[in-house]
Amino acid sequence: MLDLHADPIDLTAALVDIRSESRDEKQLADAVEAALRAQTRGFEVIRNGDAVLARTNHGHRSRVLLAGHLDTVPIADNLPSRRDDEFLWGCGTSDMKAGDAVFLHLAATIAEPAHDLTLVFYDCEEIEASANGLGRIERELPDWLRADVAILGEPTGGYIEAGCQGTLRVVVAAAGTRAHSARSWMGDNAIHRLAPVLDRLAQYSAREVDIDGCVYREGLSAVRIDGGVAGNVIPDAAAVTVNFRFAPDRSPEQALAHVTEVFDGLDVTIELTDSAAGALPGLSQPAAAALVEAAGGAVRAKYGWTDVARFAALGIPAVNFGPGDPNLAHRRDERVELALITDGTAMLRSYLTGGPA
Repeated sequence: MLDLHADPIDLTAALVDIRSESRDEKQLADAVEAALRAQTRGFEVIRNGDAVLARTNHGHRSRVLLAGHLDTVPIADNLPSRRDDEFLWGCGTSDMKAGDAVFLHLAATIAEPAHDLTLVFYDCEEIEASANGLGRIERELPDWLRADVAILGEPTGGYIEAGCQGTLRVVVAAAGTRAHSARSWMGDNAIHRLAPVLDRLAQYSAREVDIDGCVYREGLSAVRIDGGVAGNVIPDAAAVTVNFRFAPDRSPEQALAHVTEVFDGLDVTIELTDSAAGALPGLSQPAAAALVEAAGGAVRAKYGWTDVARFAALGIPAVNFGPGDPNLAHRRDERVELALITDGTAMLRSYLTGGPA
């Protein structure tokens, strides 16, 4: 059985050594469920698929939700874990079993939390959004996601990364006339018609916006180009896929309107293929402000989209906080700094025992 009272570094290693690629989390979920039932006091524990949920109901005037996904990307010859004097190495160390270990350890070792606690360990975060276990919990057990602040244990290098960017993708397509390349003047090259699109992207000036002291920098980028029929044919169709990472003060509809405006006047079509709203940091809310204080003000904006957006959509201030390094996630040499596990545990212990927000 997992030892939740062990040093969180050792607990991280134990979690990492239980293989849990997406859709194959059952063994780890079984271990987490058994440990929570046997080694915590005052927690109601339930199972939902391969997600494990636990909560206290002491009647405190604030509730803190700690959430972490159990799954990892496919292993890359990086199990079992190993460690040296500075790092613990292995698949999932950074993203995000170190964060899970911190949450589990605190649930078992804090005798008198100042807030009611909810823990949500869920499945299938690393694959398509439709399979995400947190989305399933939102649909089937919505009352379990009620809280005054949510902390998602995604890797942040020990910083609080508040909110997250929104994201959308569009396909910008151009049409032309097919012809033999030996008689190119008889055709209309669709790839060439994309030149103004790429020019506007190259000249795009990204907006920066400060929200609750966190500066979000937007980005509009070409991420894929499709076109061409054969080496001797002038193409009659070509397209560029554009990804817009937008600050959370824009809605997806406002973000799409902005992208459409960028390409205004060009002879192209624009098709939206994917979008997701960002999450406002909400650091002015009392429970979130107390967390920032406990972290000594070590706060920055989250670049990228995470499941904090799901909590924000429910009206819950949410932040990312985990000991892993986001730049090391999913890599063959994935690792987590040992000191960050220890420091992150101490910071959250102080927050969770520091009195009502």
